[in-house]
Amino acid sequence: MEDRNNVTEFILLGLSTDKKVRILCFLFFLFCYLAIWLGNLIIVISISCSQLITQPMYFFLNCLALSDLFYTSTVTPKLMTDLLLERKVISYKNCMTQLFTTHFFGGIEVFILTGMAYDRYVAICKPLHYAIIMNRQRRHSILIASGAGGLLHSLGLFLLAIVLPFCGPNEIDHYFCDVYPLLKLACIDTHKIGFFVIANSGLMGLVIFVVLMASYILILYNVRTYSAESRHKALSICSSHITVVILFFIPVIFVYIRPATTLPEDKVFTLFYTIIVPMLNPLIYTLRNMEMKNSIRRVWCNKRFIFEDEAFDLRLYDDFLLAKKL
Repeated sequence: MEDRNNVTEFILLGLSTDKKVRILCFLFFLFCYLAIWLGNLIIVISISCSQLITQPMYFFLNCLALSDLFYTSTVTPKLMTDLLLERKVISYKNCMTQLFTTHFFGGIEVFILTGMAYDRYVAICKPLHYAIIMNRQRRHSILIASGAGGLLHSLGLFLLAIVLPFCGPNEIDHYFCDVYPLLKLACIDTHKIGFFVIANSGLMGLVIFVVLMASYILILYNVRTYSAESRHKALSICSSHITVVILFFIPVIFVYIRPATTLPEDKVFTLFYTIIVPMLNPLIYTLRNMEMKNSIRRVWCNKRFIFEDEAFDLRLYDDFLLAKKL
């Protein structure tokens, strides 16, 4: 397909042409990228090296942290490299590869968030059947479905992009290869193709967002009859999930729900769901989660890694120390 085009490479215009601004952006995104890897690796190791991995909620959180690492790595390293270069070039093949991988891991993340919402719905609304419904086979099925959903989503956009003829110019007004900037450069009328992108990305994101918010509203409605302690725990967990869903989906819907046009604000909103949200996810999911905090403490605050021992309870140990002081 590359032979049919006059364009064999694209020039990314990036975030700014000012050298000082680019250096500041480089330092900021370097910090973000290191924070993403540090935070998500802590979650992955802390869950994998403890009994939390057997619980469905933490199984999906572990998968979400891994998908965050892959997702942001499809964009951030190239972005940081380009911030240090005057001429930001990406080959046609690498552009198509970036388009596919970005939407593949982004799609997986969307469906994992959906699986997490389903897990919380079953745990709170059907607690007596939770262990039966969310068994290991069901968890793995949801994970496989997430991968298949991400593949179908990204494959549709990839096949759409590789059949587009590019005759020039070859300047992409973005910091990575995305579908709308590519449609803008195509040598054909892309008006009808834009509706497919809306259906594949914008409408899909909107529908999933509405379903997720409806499920959490239903969850919050059901917890009103719970005890104060159980209600507080459920609200704490659900508030974390709702925060991530809003932070991720609102920018996605803004970028992809409209016809095939690009706006200056798109770069900012895209930065939000490709870099900022993966950086914030570890904080959002651990700050108000005592089980996650205890797991991190046990794995990382010892001189060596240990697996969680159910007979060892931190609260009892703290009580023992307090009694010893008295």
